[in-house]
Amino acid sequence: MGRMRLRIFTEPQQGASYATLRRVATTAEDLGFDAFFRSDHFLKMGDVSGQPGPTDAWTTLAGLAAETSRIRLGTLVTCATFRLPGPLAVAVAQVDEMSGGRAEFGIGAGWFEAEHKAYGVPFPPLRERFDRLAEQLAVITGLWETPDGEKFCYDGAYYQVTDSPALPKPAQRPRPPVIIGGGGPRRTPALAARYADEFNAAFVSAESSAARFGGVREACQAAGRDPSSMRFSAAQVVCCGKDEPELLRRASAIGRDLPELRRNGLAGTPSEIVDKIGEFAEAGATTLYLQVLDLDDLGHLEQIAAGVMPQL
Repeated sequence: MGRMRLRIFTEPQQGASYATLRRVATTAEDLGFDAFFRSDHFLKMGDVSGQPGPTDAWTTLAGLAAETSRIRLGTLVTCATFRLPGPLAVAVAQVDEMSGGRAEFGIGAGWFEAEHKAYGVPFPPLRERFDRLAEQLAVITGLWETPDGEKFCYDGAYYQVTDSPALPKPAQRPRPPVIIGGGGPRRTPALAARYADEFNAAFVSAESSAARFGGVREACQAAGRDPSSMRFSAAQVVCCGKDEPELLRRASAIGRDLPELRRNGLAGTPSEIVDKIGEFAEAGATTLYLQVLDLDDLGHLEQIAAGVMPQL
């Protein structure tokens, strides 16, 4: 397979302080991982304590921008319902500048109704969430891509922007990479073809990932875009161990059944994981987000770096 970029992907709403996330990010950087990503959620999911509570995605990445030097930093994915597009464009551009051009911007429509209720965020119906996502993409990329000294205007159903100086500019020009994911057959591929640098298939098999990638390639062709200009990525829960006892310990630490994880995630010895990564490479992925759920187990990252990374 061609070089597969391995990225560490965290779910801090399940319970993680900034200090914990900083340890994971700096360890991932030291070990040679390509990026540190985090989710954008305000409420835990499932049977975990959730202590000490959520941390804000872009506040976290701003801190890490100052505390890391090489690793790329991003969201999988920023929730469009949480923020207005103008201030969001400012925040991401600032993190990009603070990090010397290492920010990546994943964005999605939002789906978790309970967290909206828990933190006073409006949760419109699905169609409106998608309409808002499309307008946010237009506004955010429009602000970033407006040439210096020119103004940006936008007149949407939900967002109107008048004579914006379109500042600050991100360090990466024309803009940080935009990542879009999801399984919708129509609107998601069309939005990706129009705005995304990368399309992500999260928590589905290599076979399903290949089908989603194919739909996005078709949408690119329909939009007059070269499909080879799109990067394709996958996200999978990772559970690596040198032997069965270690694998069982790591699976039980994240409340998962090992045989189920072997079927539906990236679980096994380093060589088993390399084989499974090969399936995603054959499906067209060049980037893999490893969802690490036990953020105190830094030895897990070390094992992946030592056992998996050199074989890719």
